[in-house]
Amino acid sequence: MVRQLLGEPDLLRSNPHLRAAPQTRLYSMDRVVAAEQSEEFRAASAVAARRSAAARAAALRRRREVLARIAAEPIEVPRLPPDRLAALAVEHHNRRDEERASWRRGRTAQPAAVAGAEPGALDRWKVDYLSHRLTRPAEILDELYGRTGRAAAEELLRRRVHAAIARTYPDLAAECERRLRAKGKFGCGRGPGLG
Repeated sequence: MVRQLLGEPDLLRSNPHLRAAPQTRLYSMDRVVAAEQSEEFRAASAVAARRSAAARAAALRRRREVLARIAAEPIEVPRLPPDRLAALAVEHHNRRDEERASWRRGRTAQPAAVAGAEPGALDRWKVDYLSHRLTRPAEILDELYGRTGRAAAEELLRRRVHAAIARTYPDLAAECERRLRAKGKFGCGRGPGLG
């Protein structure tokens, strides 16, 4: 609208923030005020407002569609015997610890064992393992990359996964609740990383 209503600038100055950037266009206040009082400005503003409202409505519709898809996605947490879940959780923890050690200079993996793990740590590892095992939700989030509503979809999915884990394993409900209060983000790598 500036170019349409004001045309060429009254003055060009060097960009004060970055010398290599295009020059800053400056306009006389009298010209700006006159342009803002014109019928052409009112018409252009009305068109811009309609476009903006239509874009907001479309974004809201896409967000609702994304959330409906996440809400409808079945989340099935595998039921495992306690010993088996603990062993798989420690194995998963050790594998991820090795991966992290390989990414960071000076860090060495410190393998854990079920017998030596603190109860709180073991619960965290169990929830990590279970949430990472649910790969279908992660695939859905991958499909939503860059789309409107992805952040809300992540949060909804995170809540649903932790609720499903807590229903399947009531002894992990406190850890799931702690994670929901912490409002962590999905992790990187394979699986939703709902930790």
